[in-house]
Amino acid sequence: MKLGYLFSGQGKQFAGMGQDLYQQEPIYRQTIEEASQILGKDMSDSKIFDDPANTQVSIVILSTGIYRILAHDLGQPVGATGLSLGEYSGLIAADSLSFEDGLPLVGDRNHYMDQAGQHYPGKMAAVLKANANLVDEACRVGSKVGPVYPANYNTDTQIVIGGSAAGLNAATEYLHEHGIKRVVPLKMTVASHTPFMQEASDELSKRLQTVNFQDPDFPVFSNTIIKPFTRLNVKQTLVNQLVNPTHFNECLKELLNLDANVLIEIGPGDTLMKFAKPLICNADKFHVDSVETLNQVRSNKKLVK
Repeated sequence: MKLGYLFSGQGKQFAGMGQDLYQQEPIYRQTIEEASQILGKDMSDSKIFDDPANTQVSIVILSTGIYRILAHDLGQPVGATGLSLGEYSGLIAADSLSFEDGLPLVGDRNHYMDQAGQHYPGKMAAVLKANANLVDEACRVGSKVGPVYPANYNTDTQIVIGGSAAGLNAATEYLHEHGIKRVVPLKMTVASHTPFMQEASDELSKRLQTVNFQDPDFPVFSNTIIKPFTRLNVKQTLVNQLVNPTHFNECLKELLNLDANVLIEIGPGDTLMKFAKPLICNADKFHVDSVETLNQVRSNKKLVK
């Protein structure tokens, strides 16, 4: 068995997230207690854990707690990737970034992105059943009216674009004219992974100067450069990540090239599994964000050590 992990980003967090794991899983409970000490607030309290101001931190805590359970039960993966925020969970799992340094860093990243979004509000939309060339051209045409950019190359046929309302509308019109029926607006007020996040990227660059990283214990593929993070490239890559598109689909291909034959998404929801589905015909696939989904992994006798 060769394990590959996919670490969730934002978007599928839910009320009461992690509470069942806290009640029933000692390793997860210990992770929450450690996080509470680091952050100086009680992360076992669902009101605090579910607070939108803590969303990014809470997702990383959830993912770290689940990873630690799986590491105990299943051992180390051959590699991992994450979507956007999920890369921080991956770097903590691979001991490139300490939990103690990582949680305050992620909290500050959350704040920088919120601030940038207030100063430079943007819109985002998911383009379905369109190839990258057509979407890139739509953004080029739309940018004549207002800035709009590709933000997330999630699959070969699902790409998110983001930018100004005017640019997004013009790009959407171009796509409709070229036979694309579905361009779905997202409930976003920030245009992540576009130059609209430049202010956040600049702040993160300053913040990262005081953070120490090590080489990861296993490859964690960056969405930005489609290569594994290293101690030498990690800071600049995380800075660039905020203003450049993510390439989850290509990172997944890199993970499959390591012969991963069991893929587990760690964190809220199963979005990454849905993105991965067209590529992973020969791999067993799971997602874990609750006791129920954790037990589905444990009940698979092929997986447990």
